[in-house]
Amino acid sequence: MKRIVVITPPDALFGFTLAGVSQTVTSADEAEAAVRRHIEDPECGVVIVDERLLSGIDEAHLQEMEKRWFGVLVVLPAPEKGAVEEDYAQRLIRRVIGYHVRLAP
Repeated sequence: MKRIVVITPPDALFGFTLAGVSQTVTSADEAEAAVRRHIEDPECGVVIVDERLLSGIDEAHLQEMEKRWFGVLVVLPAPEKGAVEEDYAQRLIRRVIGYHVRLAP
């Protein structure tokens, strides 16, 4: 069975290990290296990345990693949000269907 790995900033240190999944704590500067390390692991099937770490990953590199990998790469929305124009889910929907869809709570 493939592993699930969650990559979070230090302030989310204990949340996911209590649920029984592997957790890697990193900064935004080291996030891309952490994602690459886990997607290169043949035992890893799902990588979940905290949205706050995406500032350290070039979007083109993220899309390239996502296309080449056999597993599932998920972006976990940040717990607190300010004025954000478009989050990862909205960018993904726009990319797939070709136009912007407004998601309302």
